[in-house]
Amino acid sequence: MAKDVAMQVAAMAPVSVDEKSVPEEVKQKEIEIGKEQAINEGKPAEMAEKIAMGRLNKFFKESTLLNQEFIKDSKLSVSAYLKTADKDLTVTEFKRCALN
Repeated sequence: MAKDVAMQVAAMAPVSVDEKSVPEEVKQKEIEIGKEQAINEGKPAEMAEKIAMGRLNKFFKESTLLNQEFIKDSKLSVSAYLKTADKDLTVTEFKRCALN
């Protein structure tokens, strides 16, 4: 399982383990981008906040390791995959290195 999770990290480049560990400045930036996109799409300003929060949740699903679709079985999240082995199994930290 550790190898599968390591392959997930290498392939999908998550920004953090889960939504709680995403830095606050990243969350705020994503909310601002979401608001700006909604307003540019012609949505009312009062709806932009709700739309931005929806986009933030989508960002969490796509960019946090435990919430991502598992690459070997897209019906499962990484968290659900880990739970198939042990209900208490999780990832607490990861390091991803890349060459530019």
